[in-house]
Amino acid sequence: MPEGYLPIFALGLFAAIFAVAVLGLAKLVRPSAPGEVKQEAYECGIRAVSDSRGRYTVRFYVVAILFVIFDVETIFLFPWAVYYRQLGWFGVAEVAVFLAILIVGYIWAYKKGALEWI
Repeated sequence: MPEGYLPIFALGLFAAIFAVAVLGLAKLVRPSAPGEVKQEAYECGIRAVSDSRGRYTVRFYVVAILFVIFDVETIFLFPWAVYYRQLGWFGVAEVAVFLAILIVGYIWAYKKGALEWI
């Protein structure tokens, strides 16, 4: 049984050695000219006004989490779209229920005020 895993371990070892070798080669080849401007946090020409570790309101995180949740759920529509003709009306009913649950989630988030910015 362990003989079947040998190619996987060999590939993993090769990938690790390759990654270390490429990073080491890049360190030897690249130009290194650190300076005051290069060591700054931003090289866009605008100096930082305050510390980047400032506190943000929780509302930003809630909106980000809602976006991720609803965005990932809409990814489930792709397989349905691929097999649309094979699923028939049963597939249409499944997606209707799925989208209804998604819309109820949006309405709930809106009523809770999670989508309000001010």
